[in-house]
Amino acid sequence: MKILLTAINAKYIHSNLAVYSLKNYVEGFGQNVDLVEYTINQNLDDILADLFLKHPDILCFSCYLWNISYVKQLIVEVKKVLPKVRIWLGGPEVSYSAIKVIQEYTQVDGIICGEGEQTFLEVVEYYRGKRDSLQEINGIVYREGKTSENDGRIVENPFRSVMDLSAVPFVYNHMDRFAHKIIYYESSRGCPFSCSYCLSSVDKRLRFRNLDLVKEELQALIDAKVPQVKFVDRTFNCKHEHALEIWKYLSEHDKGITNFHFEVAADLLNEEELSLIEKMRPGLIQLEIGVQSTNPKTIKEIHRAMKFDVVKRNVERIHKKGNIHQHLDLIAGLPYEDYESFRNSFNDVYALKPEQLQLGFLKVLKGSYMYENAQRYELVYQERPPFEVLSTKWLSYADIIRLKGIEEMVEVYYNSRQFEHTLEKLEHAFEDSFSMFEALSRYYEKRGLSSLNHSRIARYEILLQFIEEKEEKDFEAYRRLLTFDLYLRENVKNRPEFSGEETVSKEEAAAFYDSESETHHYLRGYERYDKRQIRKMTHLEKVNGNMYLFDYKNRSPLTNQAKVILIDK
Repeated sequence: MKILLTAINAKYIHSNLAVYSLKNYVEGFGQNVDLVEYTINQNLDDILADLFLKHPDILCFSCYLWNISYVKQLIVEVKKVLPKVRIWLGGPEVSYSAIKVIQEYTQVDGIICGEGEQTFLEVVEYYRGKRDSLQEINGIVYREGKTSENDGRIVENPFRSVMDLSAVPFVYNHMDRFAHKIIYYESSRGCPFSCSYCLSSVDKRLRFRNLDLVKEELQALIDAKVPQVKFVDRTFNCKHEHALEIWKYLSEHDKGITNFHFEVAADLLNEEELSLIEKMRPGLIQLEIGVQSTNPKTIKEIHRAMKFDVVKRNVERIHKKGNIHQHLDLIAGLPYEDYESFRNSFNDVYALKPEQLQLGFLKVLKGSYMYENAQRYELVYQERPPFEVLSTKWLSYADIIRLKGIEEMVEVYYNSRQFEHTLEKLEHAFEDSFSMFEALSRYYEKRGLSSLNHSRIARYEILLQFIEEKEEKDFEAYRRLLTFDLYLRENVKNRPEFSGEETVSKEEAAAFYDSESETHHYLRGYERYDKRQIRKMTHLEKVNGNMYLFDYKNRSPLTNQAKVILIDK
């Protein structure tokens, strides 16, 4: 009997940790299953044809917010071309609405709810004759007695107790399968907090993987020179001893290549953790910090345990050291957060100058507290995934549209890190940072620029045109800053028109590179390159009488900006 685990990822660079965990777990008990990964960017007919040619007897789909619409289309079509196939679903997008899904889609034979490894093993054993009945398997909703005349009776078995996380196998023993993909790793499951918008708050059964096992597995990833490992732990530092031990191990065994991503609660970071973080290699770890709102009433209503004054202090301390990429999140559409309140939350977080500021929108997820209280909050949201907020008691749809425009401007002009110095000056021309992005968004909208694809250079030109309207008297200073920002990120050899004439003469550049190719006074590590090669890998620019050298071989691991060297006069 052929059993096929199917993952449909958001992008090719993603891998699905869940299906690999299921596969490796059941194979540890002598049950072989097949696995296939696709992406939502592939043609549905191509995936359908591929699944048909694999001829599975049992077809299992891993269901998430980003792929559920795709999966639902596939299961309808798959059953037409493979009428005898048994279809099972699992994952967060069906676990909390299993009965509704199985009622709506008669093609589905069963759904695994919640944690899947042990449950999936027992389902596999049932279909291979090692178990007598599905009735004895906890954690499933299934269809019983289905015939050509009727859809059968839907049975909901009791929820399954959680398993020992250390019993879940390590899935990365064959790294060639994950070449050019982000590696996901799990050292804990569950979450101690009760955030009303998050499904992790439903699972209070927090447990941790054995630390000796974690260290052994992380060493394998370090030795494999994996570019990035993303921990999927919901709040990595909720247990200080666990977090500190892992961070110490990474610091002591770092080989200068792998970056580790963690979701943390910044207000839980203690002195020992902060001191260790300050000593880390730039780029060793990056932190994602969910602030969501700084409105105290909102924080209380969504059951968040977050002290923003402590978050602020710790984020600023980490930022000052300059060695850790920090990604801070906000959510629009939460209770008691109207447009002006969100403006305040944005300004509070923007003032911390994180490397990235994610302006997200509430997703009303089935099973969450927010979903259960949608009527009380007058929550209007999309009927289709990702079930995103359209309006609330406090925020109109018109406000949401305005915030969407601001989100785009933040993504283009702030999160890209391509306009850093220009934005720092431009902020002072507005009442606050939110107003700056608000004005930029209106500029795009009035000129019909929002729906167009723009080149990187076009983004600079549009910003300069916007500045010219707003700050005409200081236009030259902005143009020089924008040129500086351009070369900070882009080694462009064809100077764009907005930058004006070359600021360093051919004679000055020739003299500098003649000298540098002999002395390597400024560019240590370039000894094996000749002056022509050095010139291609760098750029000289004069700003306000000072000459700067942009070194593109040595970029910041936090922002990807070139190293900038002031040349002595």
